[in-house]
Amino acid sequence: MTALDQRIFVAGHRGLVGSAIVRTLRAKGCHNIVTRSHAELDLSEQAQVRAFFASERIDEVYMAAAKVGGIHANNVYPAEFIYDNLMVQTNLVHEAWKNGVQKLLFLGSSCIYPRLAPQPIREEYLMAGMLEPTNEPYAMAKIAGIKLCESYNRQYGTDYRSVMPTNLYGPGDNYHPENSHVIPALLRRFHHARVNGEAEVVIWGSGTPMREFMYVDDMAAASVHVMELSRAAYQAQTGAMQSHINVGTGVDTTIGDLARLVGRIVGFDGRIVFDTDKPDGTPRKLLDVSRLNNLGWSARVSLEQGLVRTYADYVERLA
Repeated sequence: MTALDQRIFVAGHRGLVGSAIVRTLRAKGCHNIVTRSHAELDLSEQAQVRAFFASERIDEVYMAAAKVGGIHANNVYPAEFIYDNLMVQTNLVHEAWKNGVQKLLFLGSSCIYPRLAPQPIREEYLMAGMLEPTNEPYAMAKIAGIKLCESYNRQYGTDYRSVMPTNLYGPGDNYHPENSHVIPALLRRFHHARVNGEAEVVIWGSGTPMREFMYVDDMAAASVHVMELSRAAYQAQTGAMQSHINVGTGVDTTIGDLARLVGRIVGFDGRIVFDTDKPDGTPRKLLDVSRLNNLGWSARVSLEQGLVRTYADYVERLA
């Protein structure tokens, strides 16, 4: 069987990251991609996941399925964020191993790192300090996912890898008025303000926190690149336990500058007001992407290019 013939299960294929991974794999000529909707397969139910792996003979797994959201959603639904993610991860890793899947890629999040981690954040800073309180349950679940992969590698000799992306955005994002991340929320607010002739847009927080943003198709390309590396090349960067790799651009911007850039792309010419009574979250979060760069991959899409493409996708959805 050639690499293009592998049966590849993309968990979470309808989400932002999962759909981008499917696009990337198809562009490479992979024709045996297996997907399931939530209605077809509830990944939090062990019996369903067990039956799926027993019948589908999967060769590789991309774990892009997760319950995700912004500060508001994490504050309101902390139990759901930790329970759902722990269950999905545990079921996928364990049943993949039981059914002989040797290659698996777990997708985590940069929120796994301490709130006040030195900048830029290196992989070895994991569990070196207190987490950001606003998304601690989600972060704890993602840390558990990394350790789950490491533990199965140690005990069973599997080749399960983990990538930790920075803040992602792009086509297929969630534009919910309360539960979305910062870029889709900004695009929605500025578009609504422009269309309705509003004089100002209010942004949560002071605008001073710095964030790194990555276009989701870059993230997908990096994920496939990491998955296709030889075991020796991967371990040369991560060590024998095959720990995680940061995936980002290596460049950050303030939320205020981001808001101004989104406003310009959308065509909003009113005032931008910062509501300092709302939480800022982590002061700065920039990933050190040296490991990824050393493995032969770096980001290609600039923030402005990605925002233009993403806004076009948003407008098309509204049409």
